[in-house]
Amino acid sequence: MMSEKSLRDLNMLRGSERKIESSSEGSFTKSHVEQNSTSLVETPIDGDETVNAGVETGNSEVEYIESENLNDVEDVDMSLKTLLAGLDSKDWVSTCEALNNVRRLSIFHKEAMLDMLGSVISLTVKSLKNPRSAVCKTAVMTSTDIFNAYSDNLIDSLDPLLVQLLLKSSQDKRFVCEAAERALIAMTTWVSPTLLLPKLQPYLKSRNPRIRAKASMCFCRSVPRLGVEGIKAYGIDKLIQIAASQLSDQLPESREAARSLLLELQNVYEKSHVLVPTTVSEDTEMDSWEHFCHSKLSPLSAQAVLRVTNIGREGLVLGS
Repeated sequence: MMSEKSLRDLNMLRGSERKIESSSEGSFTKSHVEQNSTSLVETPIDGDETVNAGVETGNSEVEYIESENLNDVEDVDMSLKTLLAGLDSKDWVSTCEALNNVRRLSIFHKEAMLDMLGSVISLTVKSLKNPRSAVCKTAVMTSTDIFNAYSDNLIDSLDPLLVQLLLKSSQDKRFVCEAAERALIAMTTWVSPTLLLPKLQPYLKSRNPRIRAKASMCFCRSVPRLGVEGIKAYGIDKLIQIAASQLSDQLPESREAARSLLLELQNVYEKSHVLVPTTVSEDTEMDSWEHFCHSKLSPLSAQAVLRVTNIGREGLVLGS
């Protein structure tokens, strides 16, 4: 009879052979289906888990189609009726198809989907949390098209969407991160800064430095859209304190966003004070950017801000 040790060795050998066969049968490469449209293929392992090693394996196909290459839906009413069920489907391919229909409806029939926008965004957020990168990226691309179409109409549903996009842009696979970055740029482009800035502010203090960095970049992009009067109304003193706090952040993206914001605030401050006539010469010094920084910030923070905004040792404004 075969010894126990020999039997174990034989079983191990058969197991390794099966693994080799399985590996050779399941491998293939990512291909381009058409211009601006990428084919990504995945296969499920133990339910929701997927193989992700730069190339994903399986026998079902999902296309990443750029917005400008999307065609209209064939039947608007039918698409609307089946949309929520498709988004909530347990079949990930069906979910991706429904997400692409959300994109098509956003582009071609945005008024028709307006009444169900809250539910659509909620289910899009669910897909953003999906461990499958194909579903996740399609949901990110859907978010971009939703921002483009609905702008301020989605503000009441923004919070969970914003959280996921900040996460995806900072700690997911590279191709998902890049798509999430584009979605955040669309958000800061289309959502009014007066509505968006209060939503972003809590994430500037996140414990996660990467989320802080992404939120800082969004904040920096959004503030200039307020315009001079909008920035004054929002409060330059409040904005300078926010920017100063980001100057010492551990990630360079946060620090660079803070520098850009401070230069914008300095420009607005000096423009607004040039327009105010002064009758006493001392008023000019009191109204200077340097004095403003010292009056609103701690000495160390003021010095850091003044270095960034090119204030000389004599306290003269340079490059005004």
